[in-house]
Amino acid sequence: MNDAGLPATMHIGELAERAGMSLRTIRHYDEVGLLVPSGRTTGGFRVYTGDDLERLLVIRRMKPLGFTLDEMAELLRVVDGLRDADPDDARTRAARLDAFLDDARARHAKLVERAGMAEEFIGTLSILRASLP
Repeated sequence: MNDAGLPATMHIGELAERAGMSLRTIRHYDEVGLLVPSGRTTGGFRVYTGDDLERLLVIRRMKPLGFTLDEMAELLRVVDGLRDADPDDARTRAARLDAFLDDARARHAKLVERAGMAEEFIGTLSILRASLP
């Protein structure tokens, strides 16, 4: 177990359960290069770490905001580079991260607006239904 209470490594089934995602989706993310397993067993099974789980959770949080796979990959490159960035590159990465943050806020605002419209519609239907026997 690591500091977060996770096992040092986990197979894809446990990763899927912890992330609340399907095996198929995780395999797809591997195929497109978003979430490459940290290793493989001698039998060829994927092995993931807590860091892989955190990466998957970032991907999962981007999906409802409508980010494309390419946008997800770009953000993950920025995040990966934060650990290894030399001081000269830090400003560039910070600017890219700021752009993603602004974009995420704008997408969130649109979702909140759409949710408000859905609530209004549900209210309208409820009023109509209440007028019937």
